[in-house]
Amino acid sequence: MSFEHVTITKKANVYYDGKVSSRSIVTATGEHKSLGFMLAGEYHFNTEAAEIMEVLAGACRVRLDGCQAWDDYQAGQSFAVSAHSGFDIQVSQYLDYICHFA
Repeated sequence: MSFEHVTITKKANVYYDGKVSSRSIVTATGEHKSLGFMLAGEYHFNTEAAEIMEVLAGACRVRLDGCQAWDDYQAGQSFAVSAHSGFDIQVSQYLDYICHFA
């Protein structure tokens, strides 16, 4: 996957003492995305906009806010998170991802 004619925010978004980082991009058509990487750990993220998290490499377990069950995802899979919500994520080794914002 590649994106042409994008604007990239130089400054990284850094969370959890540097264990999670991402860079924001805007495509030529105005789509907002972030490309990120997570080290092993357990994290919680809140969402403002609806988003789709696409796993590029690695694997994770995810529990959406309001749900009891955890779901497993690996490279080539994705999950959706509602706007004004959040999710818990467990990463056992690492996770390379792209987040597509609605």
